[in-house]
Amino acid sequence: MSEQAAEQPKGPLMSPYLSDNPPPLIRDPYAVPIADINMIDGRLFQEDLQFAHFKRLREEDPVHLNELPGFGRYWSITKFEDIMFVDKHHELFSSAHGIVIGPSVDTPTDPAQLNFSNFIAMDPPKHDLQRATVSGVVSPPNLAKLESTIRQRAGDILDDLPLGETFNWVDRVSIELTTQMLATLFDFPFEDRRKLTRWSDVATAPPGTGIVDSIEQRQEELLECLAYFTRLWNERAAMATPGSDLVSMLAHGENTKHMAPLEFLGNLILLIVGGNDTTRNSISGGVLALNQNPIEYEKLRQNPKLIPNMVSEIIRWQTPLPYMRRTANEDVTLRGKHIKKGDQLLMWYISGNRDDDVIDRPDDFIIDRPNARHHLSFGFGIHRCMGNRLAEMQLRIVWEEILKRFHRVEVVGEPSRLRSSFVRGITELPVQVQPL
Repeated sequence: MSEQAAEQPKGPLMSPYLSDNPPPLIRDPYAVPIADINMIDGRLFQEDLQFAHFKRLREEDPVHLNELPGFGRYWSITKFEDIMFVDKHHELFSSAHGIVIGPSVDTPTDPAQLNFSNFIAMDPPKHDLQRATVSGVVSPPNLAKLESTIRQRAGDILDDLPLGETFNWVDRVSIELTTQMLATLFDFPFEDRRKLTRWSDVATAPPGTGIVDSIEQRQEELLECLAYFTRLWNERAAMATPGSDLVSMLAHGENTKHMAPLEFLGNLILLIVGGNDTTRNSISGGVLALNQNPIEYEKLRQNPKLIPNMVSEIIRWQTPLPYMRRTANEDVTLRGKHIKKGDQLLMWYISGNRDDDVIDRPDDFIIDRPNARHHLSFGFGIHRCMGNRLAEMQLRIVWEEILKRFHRVEVVGEPSRLRSSFVRGITELPVQVQPL
């Protein structure tokens, strides 16, 4: 590890943006020196101000350096091709030090913090072995088996919606569908399924942003997650014939059955978040995008065969996980910038997905966009999202079922967004559904 990385303060998330007196929010990125732009400020995403900031960075400083106490040096990579280069070259840019900004996961930290790892925060060969253990749950044969279950559940959820009344689409549809799917993948007690949503939120939200109040509360809730799943692990490990759920796969897999408890927790959080955030926020984001672009909504009603292509456009448009971090394994030069060994690089997928050097009219939502699947939301290389086909299938099915039932899902109020630069989340979306 570099000397710089080793000198980082050990406290978690020491960012001034999370303090009681944060610096003023930069609403106009062109009104300040470019050095002042810092994209980890979750308020930018909460107020949906991030795109103008990224536009300036792509145009003027696409490999952009910031440095803050508690985080050290980090570079914002904002152009599509540069992000692909970093993502594909795992030998140069490691995942093993963590995938979110902050002190390295292999740096000793305050004992009050949980310090867990998972296979997305690993390099080969360990990454490959652990990923292979659970990848069968999203294999094409298993997805084919899951399709009818997803369709039945989506239909039941939509049939239960109140006509002519305002309700929160996020809670009634987006969360409920994805949580039911997670419960199936884990063979998790169905009556407790909302615990999965809560643990996903707790795992990704810094204390003080509205989800948890303190590091201690976050640790307590994640240890509750570990205790719950440890009971399931012990039950499944004792079975002579392994089940096809994720817990059984981990408990019986040669490369995972001897995991330490915090490594088990890390992989659980990875699978929960991966199965929750992309789909949940894309279901909500798609409703919002179609309401903001009524011509596209009418195009969809006239031609439901556009749904599969629209799904890819929704995932690009929403970009549910705005960035992933890598750490430089050696000194590297990128666009003339000298990145030091140990520096963090934030691959801003959300910015690359709006790069007009690669994507035509990137700020427009176009449901019949040619080559719509050429986006960055799932990442590239060895860490490309394992569940991308499952996410796409869930979105496709929910829109097929929506069009069977409703003339329109109408947004009737302003959305509320998560204060986070790591998860681009919609927490409330007031809607009314109009029958056919």
